Amino acid sequence: MTTDTTENTRRAQVAEINSQIESEDRDTERKRLEALYGDVWDTSQMSDRFEVLGFMSPYVIVRRKSDDCKGSLQFQHNPRFYFNFAPK
Repeated sequence: MTTDTTENTRRAQVAEINSQIESEDRDTERKRLEALYGDVWDTSQMSDRFEVLGFMSPYVIVRRKSDDCKGSLQFQHNPRFYFNFAPK
């Protein structure tokens, strides 16, 4: 069995991301995230634009369909939004 040396850091990041959620209203929360990160996608939109290669919360490793660029997205749980695309 392998040890995940990133688990504690990722758990802290998940807690931080989810503690910043200000509203369960999807439109309000989307606007908050857009002000911080620019582009924001719900699950359907993310699936249309990216192929998911793997994930370890709060990160998703993706390939952007438009140009095959690999990178990562962050996500929050509720409401579920993906944001902060970082190309690799």
